[in-house]
Amino acid sequence: MINRFFKNINNKYSRFLKFIFFLRYLFIIFFLAGVFFLTAPYFFDYKKKEGIIKNYLLNNYGLKVDKLEKIQFHAFPLPHLELKNLSSNLNSKNIILNSEKLSVYPNLLSIYNYKNFRVKKIIIEKSDLNSNFSNFLFLNKFFLGFKKKISVKDLNLKLEDGNNNSLVIEKIDYSNYGYKKNFIVGNIFNKKFKISLKNDFSYIDFKLIDTGVSFIMNLQKDQDLNFTGNFKGKILKSKLKLDFIYDTSSLKVNNLIYRNKDLSFDSFGSIELKPFFKINLITELDSIPTKLLKNLDLNSLLNSKNLISRLNSKNKIIYNSNKFKRELLDDLKIDFNLAYGRLNILKIFSISQSIFNCQGDVNLLDENPIYYFDCSMNSYDKKRLLKKFEVQYKNKDEPIDLQIKGNLNILNNKINFDLIKVNRNYDATQEDLKFFKETFEKIFFNENVFNIFNLSKIKKFVLEII
Repeated sequence: MINRFFKNINNKYSRFLKFIFFLRYLFIIFFLAGVFFLTAPYFFDYKKKEGIIKNYLLNNYGLKVDKLEKIQFHAFPLPHLELKNLSSNLNSKNIILNSEKLSVYPNLLSIYNYKNFRVKKIIIEKSDLNSNFSNFLFLNKFFLGFKKKISVKDLNLKLEDGNNNSLVIEKIDYSNYGYKKNFIVGNIFNKKFKISLKNDFSYIDFKLIDTGVSFIMNLQKDQDLNFTGNFKGKILKSKLKLDFIYDTSSLKVNNLIYRNKDLSFDSFGSIELKPFFKINLITELDSIPTKLLKNLDLNSLLNSKNLISRLNSKNKIIYNSNKFKRELLDDLKIDFNLAYGRLNILKIFSISQSIFNCQGDVNLLDENPIYYFDCSMNSYDKKRLLKKFEVQYKNKDEPIDLQIKGNLNILNNKINFDLIKVNRNYDATQEDLKFFKETFEKIFFNENVFNIFNLSKIKKFVLEII
């Protein structure tokens, strides 16, 4: 019975079975051909193909390979050529990229046909790149502007400004294709960061992991290649947002808003980048940051001589007191002008309608900076002014004019008065000047130079001298 069953199947389906058995030989042929196709390139002499590969990388990726150790073929996970220990130049910009490995994934037919060599993608691994800050925009365009598929793994980037100052970004991973397309990770300041790029890089989402630092930036490019956009970020418990216009020579800032429990302000202005770096901002304070001033470390700031010497700025600070708050100052205007380490300051402020005017200058590059000041005060009502300091005075509508000249040793907390005049009928003697000096230093300099903003200490000083 069983034999008859198999005999009937063999008679009816003999042609079909013969075809199936024939296919097994065809599968073996294809398998052997595939094995040969993938293994034969292991035996090629790629030294002869080196020039073709180098020219393709230069013409299509802007990588001018100056030297490399060797080229190897690998069949898995996908057929590719591996360039080992190479040094390349980016678009002939004298920007050297040293890589342990560069993997080139050619089209399958290109493995055998180098006259028509084509590449699907390249992967650059374990690389070091040193450059200047001036090349940052070029590097940004070089890596992010490729239309061809490129991936960077474990890139260490060091940007220098020529004055021993540098920014190091380590372990950068980036790809412009695949499920991690336009997603950048790396380490900066020993912290891991993540960047997400969207809408043709017009949207940037940055996060510095476990630090509370993040920002989102929207960019638009016009026909003149200028960038306009807005920025919104968080730094710990501080919030910052602004609108900006950027070209190759300047950054214009509008609607800059900074909010923090200790400092809040609005600002606008410009930052010139070429030919010299210069900051021009007008800032309106919501309140006087006395807590920040008290904790400010002047020694650390003044020790940054290299940074101070390169800073050029012309800034204005404005403050108007809220009439519902009980504050010492009614209003304040400060003009700062910093160039080549020399700082000029002009301060105009009012207290109970008494006008104070103070101008001075200091060379911050000196080993021991000394601030020279020339100040004056004009008040039509001495009683009203002293009342602000909670000091009792009997006479009403008594005017007072005051002029003071001297110098302040910033680091040593020492002050010298050269001149003190009151109402043109009092000119302080040398003994008086010495008394004012000792009293001032005893009251204001027992902790920090910024104690001059402390209302209780001002009151104490006023009581000592009237």
